[in-house]
Amino acid sequence: MEQINQIRNLSIWIFLIPVVVINLCLLISINYNLFENTIFVVDQIGRSNFSIPYMDGGLSISRASRTYPAYLLFKPFMLITGVILIVYWIKIKNLINKIDNENNQKRSFLIYGILSAIFLIFHSIFLGVNFDYNLFKLFRRIILLGFILFEIIAQSLLIIALYKIKEKITEITNRKILIVKMVLVLTLIIVALAAIPILIKENNVHFKHALEWNYFIGVISFYLLSFLFWKKSETKVHTPEGV
Repeated sequence: MEQINQIRNLSIWIFLIPVVVINLCLLISINYNLFENTIFVVDQIGRSNFSIPYMDGGLSISRASRTYPAYLLFKPFMLITGVILIVYWIKIKNLINKIDNENNQKRSFLIYGILSAIFLIFHSIFLGVNFDYNLFKLFRRIILLGFILFEIIAQSLLIIALYKIKEKITEITNRKILIVKMVLVLTLIIVALAAIPILIKENNVHFKHALEWNYFIGVISFYLLSFLFWKKSETKVHTPEGV
């Protein structure tokens, strides 16, 4: 089915774009000296000493991506990712309904998936916009939290839907990857719940930053697994008779 190839292509882009972009922003931040005397001089706030934030939590994703010139990469590509996410969730809903046509119904994961994409788009738009109001800062945090929350809910509901039809999709999917996806989402949920007591405290800044980088990678790794989960559908080429 061509739909499967489309979903695989969407999945890998949803994974690759954010991974490449946030790490490019990180490289800009810690190699700010390379941009001196150019039109891309790095903003002071966005500058950082050498850091591997996945391990030492030296800086946040926000700090690495919200200042000039990093936001020139982050904003447009996160907006693109948000749009691709919306298309992905619509496509996966249509595919599952096509496979499970006896129980063709509304799929709640579609709602949460689109909401997560919308929150990612809003986060991209408002990142780097500075208003000296605590309410606006709270608003930005709620948007980011909304993206993560709705994304985890959507992923969980999708896994449940796929598990229910696992016998119908045996030949076009890799069941081992479905198990890995289950483990990943369950791990994300457990980590989120376990981290709440630490996140609500004002200290532990480096831990929070390290968690942010790793958790974000964990969330979008779901789409790498989606790419591996669906088997590539071969396009049949019809050869004219007599050739």
